[in-house]
Amino acid sequence: MSPVVANLLNIVGILVFVVFGAAMLTWVERRILGIWQDRYGPNRVGPFGTLQIVADMIKLLVKEDWVPAFSDKIVFVIAPTIAMFVVVAAFAVIPMAPGIGVIDLNVGLLFFLAMTSLGVYAVMFGAYASDNKYALIGGIRAAAQMVSYEVFMGLSLMGVVMLAGSFDLRTVVMSQQDGWYIFPQCVGAFIFLMAGIAESHRTPFDLPEAEHELTAGFHTEYSGMKFAMFFIGEYVSVLMTSAMITVLFLGGWLGPDFMPPLFWFLLKTLILVFFMILVRGSLPRPRYDQLMSFGWKCMLPLSLVNLVVTAALVLL
Repeated sequence: MSPVVANLLNIVGILVFVVFGAAMLTWVERRILGIWQDRYGPNRVGPFGTLQIVADMIKLLVKEDWVPAFSDKIVFVIAPTIAMFVVVAAFAVIPMAPGIGVIDLNVGLLFFLAMTSLGVYAVMFGAYASDNKYALIGGIRAAAQMVSYEVFMGLSLMGVVMLAGSFDLRTVVMSQQDGWYIFPQCVGAFIFLMAGIAESHRTPFDLPEAEHELTAGFHTEYSGMKFAMFFIGEYVSVLMTSAMITVLFLGGWLGPDFMPPLFWFLLKTLILVFFMILVRGSLPRPRYDQLMSFGWKCMLPLSLVNLVVTAALVLL
């Protein structure tokens, strides 16, 4: 097989996995939360409610794609496109197995951080363009929350970079052959997980779209496929965060030889996805001031201590 064909298959395969996996998560999450909360999840359309995904897609496709007359129309349309693009683009540097990945960059980790940082523009553009007070409050919350937690996310990864000696994600995975970084970097892994949930606007950090307070926050005025892009983008972000934790702290595709490497990568990623779903079903939403205090008063000192201790141990 020629390198061009192999690269095209990689790109198409990963894109299908990301989009189809995010769509499946909409059903998986409702089923798991139903079991967790001792109630029924989707169970009417198709076996075990699996065709609920198709029903939701049809509803979003045929629903009126309304653009408010009072909105900034160009920015209003661009915002969900950015939200979807940045999370899908971040998957370009995530290595899933030997030979499976879109591109290998020696600064892959920096590219990932850059893409997650751009996500805040989608939320802010959508909030500003909507010309709606609930959307604006949600956008302001999202900007402060995402910019703050990006600081802790970046600091939490510096310990891994020091241990691996590289920003290349494949090098990070291969450097864990003698032991996963989840053990020496347990504090960094915890901080990255919390920051990833906050970046994804997932409960308990879903303050930018708090239904009880802000109707739907920054995407209050969105409908149809524009809403679907924000909606699917959130689930892609869950997959992305879980995949990055797998690569950085859980040895990526490394595992016993009786199963292919891709199986171990997907298994670890899915376990983390299930954990994030169960967090949503068990934790309440904090107040906004509590969220920001937790970040700057707990996460920042923890990440700095982890950075200093790791640097000292590497030097020794």
